[in-house]
Amino acid sequence: SRQFVEMTRTRIEGLLAAFPKLMNTGKQHTFVETDSVRYVYQPLEKLYMVLITTKNSNILEDLETLRLFSRVIPEYCRVLEESEISEHCFDLIFAFDEIVALGYRENVNLAQIRTFTEMDSHEEKVFRAVRETQEREAKAEMRRKAKELQQARRDAERSGKKAPGFGGFGSGGMSSVSSGSIITDNIVEPEKPKMTPAPLRSSGPSRALKLGAKGKEVDNFVDQLKSEGETIMPTGKRGSDVSKALPPPINVESVHLRVEEKISLSCGRDGGLQNMEVIGMVTLRVSDDKNGRIRLLVSNNDTKGLQLQTHPNVDKKLFTSDSVIGLKNPEKSFPLNNDVGVLKWRLQTTDEALIPLTINCWPSESGSGCDVNIEYELQEESLELNDVVISIPVPIPPAEISGVGAPVIGDLDGEYKHDSRRNVLEWCLPVIDANNKTGSLEFSMAGQPNDFFPISVTFVSKRSYCDIQVTKVSQVDGDGAVRFSTETSFVVDKYIIE
Repeated sequence: SRQFVEMTRTRIEGLLAAFPKLMNTGKQHTFVETDSVRYVYQPLEKLYMVLITTKNSNILEDLETLRLFSRVIPEYCRVLEESEISEHCFDLIFAFDEIVALGYRENVNLAQIRTFTEMDSHEEKVFRAVRETQEREAKAEMRRKAKELQQARRDAERSGKKAPGFGGFGSGGMSSVSSGSIITDNIVEPEKPKMTPAPLRSSGPSRALKLGAKGKEVDNFVDQLKSEGETIMPTGKRGSDVSKALPPPINVESVHLRVEEKISLSCGRDGGLQNMEVIGMVTLRVSDDKNGRIRLLVSNNDTKGLQLQTHPNVDKKLFTSDSVIGLKNPEKSFPLNNDVGVLKWRLQTTDEALIPLTINCWPSESGSGCDVNIEYELQEESLELNDVVISIPVPIPPAEISGVGAPVIGDLDGEYKHDSRRNVLEWCLPVIDANNKTGSLEFSMAGQPNDFFPISVTFVSKRSYCDIQVTKVSQVDGDGAVRFSTETSFVVDKYIIE
């Protein structure tokens, strides 16, 4: 609740406690009066928007104010539920304060409220534009200098002289390699110019000045490692990051549908699902005005108990009775060349049986450290998970220089990768499906059982978890079938075993 005049807390709580006993149902806008106040309220699905005024207040203005309050809420809340309202309570309060001040309504509309609450700053935009310009100029300067350095090195190697050092960690090592090959064996000499410019290429246009001076030192250190024969994986292109995006479909019809689901899950290491939430949406895009007036037949095979919600412009009665998505006004067309969310759903549960992929980790202490056994099991056999990466944190090796402390891998399904800089062991599995529903990884390493948590999981799938699909698209007039394409994705927002 939000009060706009001076009242005691007990008075507010008393008025709100009396409201459920007084209200009537079945009306779009309705009001109830007592001896001292008037309740003006409007149902919002399972919630109520209530305006408490004095009895001498203008009820027509109050209804208009109530309507504006109700239009503000969907601006901040995806679904009209108590948890969503609580999560965005401060955003709503700030918006409410723009509507009413000191008990009287302000002359504002929804667009003005949106502008006021965004608090857009012209000075901030100017500052960001200047900073981006400076960064572009610095990158261009670094590209020019990198080309000059590469050309100087090529010229020095063609003339048989010692290549000049260019500073950083890697210059001394690279100079000695090129000059040593010239002295010991002339046959190897033509091959060296191909190897030596490669590190400079990676520290040139693509990564120069991204993180300031510290970034240049890191680049030079990476160049040193490459010249010594180490395999370096580029930052930001690990398998766990690349796997988060599915390639777009090849054949896209004039009516294109995207079924997108995102899962957020937290489990305990000893079992027990703390929270699991799956949010899904069907997005429609029409690129031909001939197919603007259409209806979608939805196949809902869900048995998990999810909550469905249609767009406000969609005929809710038609969807409830026939599982058909169509506009309330059948004479209107869907927007052209715009992505329109027509149906969304949400599943929130603590039922362990609904976990799509379970992870069991058993670290046990031994004389030399810990023996860790990790298992996965696909519980939802209808799914096919691609590019699965299970990331297990590992303790910092006590003697990294001598090579002691890296995990010793035993049994393994799939592949693994030890990232010693991030102290993470990544278990990579290209596909997990009904034919490959279980697997295990065993390794030994110095450390304590708590060092190997929390475990995180990422994957992508081209199949829907909640099994909601659009099976037919037809014209409003004549019920003629319309060709359409569908793109389905199920991705991870958060998947943690703590």
